[in-house]
This record gives sequence, structure tokens and C-alpha cells, in this order.
Amino acid sequence: MPERIVIEGGSVVAVDDAGTEFAEGHVVVEGDRIVAVGSGSAPPQDSPVRRIDATGCLVTPGLVNTHHHLYQWATRGCAADSTLFEWLTELYPVWARMDVETVHAAASAGLAQLARSGCTTAADHHYVFPREGGDVFGAVVAAAERIGLRLHAVRGSMDRGRSRGGLPPDSVVEDRDEALAGTQQAIDAFHDPAPGARVRVAVGPCSPFSVSAELMREAAELARRNGVRLHTHLAETTTEEEQCRAEFGRAPVEYAEDLGWLGPDVWLAHAVHLSPAAVRRLAETGTGAAHCPSSNGRLGAGIAPVRGLLSAGAPVGLGVDGVASNESGGLGEEMRQALLLARATGGPRAMSVREALWMATRGGARCIGREDEIGSLEPGKLADLAVWRLGGLDHTGIADPVAALVLGRLPQVETLLCGGREVLTGEDVVEELDRASARLRLVEVS
Repeated sequence: MPERIVIEGGSVVAVDDAGTEFAEGHVVVEGDRIVAVGSGSAPPQDSPVRRIDATGCLVTPGLVNTHHHLYQWATRGCAADSTLFEWLTELYPVWARMDVETVHAAASAGLAQLARSGCTTAADHHYVFPREGGDVFGAVVAAAERIGLRLHAVRGSMDRGRSRGGLPPDSVVEDRDEALAGTQQAIDAFHDPAPGARVRVAVGPCSPFSVSAELMREAAELARRNGVRLHTHLAETTTEEEQCRAEFGRAPVEYAEDLGWLGPDVWLAHAVHLSPAAVRRLAETGTGAAHCPSSNGRLGAGIAPVRGLLSAGAPVGLGVDGVASNESGGLGEEMRQALLLARATGGPRAMSVREALWMATRGGARCIGREDEIGSLEPGKLADLAVWRLGGLDHTGIADPVAALVLGRLPQVETLLCGGREVLTGEDVVEELDRASARLRLVEVS
């Protein structure tokens, strides 16, 4: 018989359409699904249960990270005062030396940190494939299986190295046929279309300044033939906007639409520099946006027009981005960052604490096409949930638990379930990461 878990005694915020919240409530899980959500203690159960006492805690859906580069954990703290293009120019040669061991260690550590920040699903965009690196994409998938999080693995690609006017060294780019074949292989090997899947694959050429128009167009066609989603970076910096207009005679969103890269099966990373017309176009086409406030601030890229996107009805989720441009590496913190940036530009009503939580849960699930399964606490949905410990100096005196979660210091995650399984993180990932990072540094020095 599937294990039954009863969580009770704490506040419950379901993030469902009805805005269901209980000052004291319960959630019942059986196997990988939620079977009941309600007020007060759970009713008597007709089978043995494992009880989790959530007294003093807040229960929410597990957070959904819509954009990450897990491999970058091995190169945190580099190019600390650089623009995006300067940062990429410094780091691409380092990333060109990565191998399976480095990527697996970095991804394991990154996923462990995400779990500690309340995240149960991560979309990881991996687009660097060193010639002698081995199966680095498979190393990311193995790390997700090890840590126990749900993974949307985006098989990225680049075919514009330095010899073709791009930023990355030629040693980490593929030709178009290589990239398309590798993408198809990743789908065949790892994509699980079944309900409740723990690993799905998306198609993700890196960005307009590192990918040819032909690869962008053909990758979109490949994704749609296979019934998988599409993801890429777009409109992150003013430099990208200028280059896009100079090279293609289009703003980034216009260029993306010309190539078949808008639609309800697409979500875009960053979407910072959008005109009002571009905001409307994303909403009209159902194209999602992964908002990465800490990374955008770290690189000085700007502030995405999140209020405009939300008001227009576009799907908007939160993303950590790579930990070489957001060294914290946690998703929970991004709720507060998103709220503060929105209010800094639009006033105190530009984003509520519940909208910040919605973006981190329902909004993210919508971006990656999983809103029917994750992002809210409802019977029948996957049992992906976080139990946050409130109290102490960090939260005592904040009566609203959602305000405590979003505005206060990020609480400790008492329990994290992904598909009904408890996610546990060990210290061994730290030692592995330290060794992998040291290897990269030694090669760089030599």
C-alpha cells in the first residue's frame, strides 16, 4: 500500500484559484498525490499514517524554479563586477574545461541548495558541451535523481563560436546538425511525457547572440515534432537589444516571433527589456517569462516589467539563474527580491506578498506546462510541498504567515516532499563540489 502522510497543526496556504488558506489546517498525502486539504486536524484515517507535526509552521506548495544553470556552481564569485558580456567572456574558457565529474558535483550541490530554499522542481538550462567533457547533460539528470527533485532538463545548444562572431570559444559550440542530433538524443534518452514525470526535457538554444537563426528555427520545429517545450534567453540586456537590431533589424521579441519562438509552449529567461508592445505580445501568445531578479541585479542588466506582464496575463515564474551570477543559489529568496524590485519601480502596490508566492509556485508551474500537476495544494495534484518553520527572532510578531515567508528572513524548511518522498540533503555534496571547483582552478592556473 502507498504510504499515507498527514501534515497538520500549521498554517496552510494552498495557492489555488479560490485563494484557500487555513490558519490551522491539514494536508493528507497518499503515495505521490495529495488526497485532502482542509481546516483543523485531519479526520481519522482508515489506514496507518506517518504524521508530521507542523505546529508553528507554514505549509505551501513546493517552489518551482523556472531557470537555472546548475553547472555554474563550480565557478561562483568570478567576474564579480562585470556586465553580462564581460562575465561570459571571462567564464566561457573556464566552462570549456568542465567534465562529467565537475558537472555532477555542481548540479548535486545546486539542487541541494534549491531544496533547502523550498524548491521541489527545477528547470535547468545546460548549453555548454566541451569536446572532451563526456555526457554532461546526463550528469545533471543523475544529480536530480540523487537529490530527489523534479527536473525539467533543457538541452541547450550554441553554434556561433568566436570564429562566427559569437562569445563562446569554438571548443564548446556544436555545428547545427550536431546540436539538433544531440537534442533529439536527449529527448529520446530522458524525456518522460507520463503524468507525474520526474524528468522532462525541453529544447533550448542558448540565445540570439550565440545561436544562428537556422538553429533557432529548426530547434523549434524539432521540439514541436516531439511534443516538448521550448526555452531560451531573451531581452536580458540593452547590449543584446542593440546587437539584435543591428544584426537582424528586429527587437528581440520580434526576432523570436519570426523564428517561431513565441507561443504557449515557450518560456523565456529574463525578458527584462520589453516594450509595452512586446509585453502585450507575450501575453497574447501565452509565452512565459522566467524572472531572475537577483541575477539581473548582480549583472546590472535591469528590472523586468513584471507588473505589466502579470497584468497583461502572461505566465511569469521565478528563476535563480546560474549561481555564477546569483551566488546564493536559492529560489525562496527570489520571492522577496522580486517583490522589492517591483515596488522600487512601481510603488508598494506593484506586487503583493501573495503574488510573489504565486509566481514562485503557480506561475512557475504554468511556465513549464505543469500547472495541472504542481504549484498548488489540491486533491489529485502531486505531493510537492514545503513545510516552513516560522518563529524566533526572524518571524515572531508577523501575524500573516505569507508576509513572514516573503518579507522576513527565509525560514528553515522543516520538511520538503517531492512526489510524496522526503527530500534529504547531505554534506557530501559540499566536499565533492569543493574538489571539482579546485580542479577547475588548478587547470586555470597551470
